[in-house]
Amino acid sequence: MKLVEGRVTIEDVDEFVARLGAIGDEHDCTVQAFDARYIVSRTHLERALALADRARERGEAIARERAVEILLYAAGRRQIQQALELGVGEGDQPVVVLVAAEEGGDEHAAADEIEPLLDAEDTLSDFDAARVREFFEIGERELAATDAGIEPLVRERVALLDVEK
Repeated sequence: MKLVEGRVTIEDVDEFVARLGAIGDEHDCTVQAFDARYIVSRTHLERALALADRARERGEAIARERAVEILLYAAGRRQIQQALELGVGEGDQPVVVLVAAEEGGDEHAAADEIEPLLDAEDTLSDFDAARVREFFEIGERELAATDAGIEPLVRERVALLDVEK
């Protein structure tokens, strides 16, 4: 898995997503873009990818497409419409693009082709805590009941999607 981070101004979401998909197809990779304000760490996406791939291997996937399955796990949601909030939207935003090779794929080449589409910026170190807490429904009581911070609690939500299936 490779991650490409940066800022981008998106005028047409469908066009941007189609461009990423074409790059993925060209290099036999799955490509999924996220609004970086919701992504708490690299581990968040690594775990989502691992669980999505495991579900697909077991024939337990929720979505037909690998990219959508990864999105569902990253969001900790079964409903695609709800999970799409973690995706990119129109306007200027920080993004992180996950690139994961399929069998025989070249994720380095795909990532290299995606990099010029973004203004390089470290986006994984700057998630929006209030936005993340609201989306993942992490309240004050839950935070007070544990030594864990937001990141481990989000990873728990990702893992719990398997339990909720």
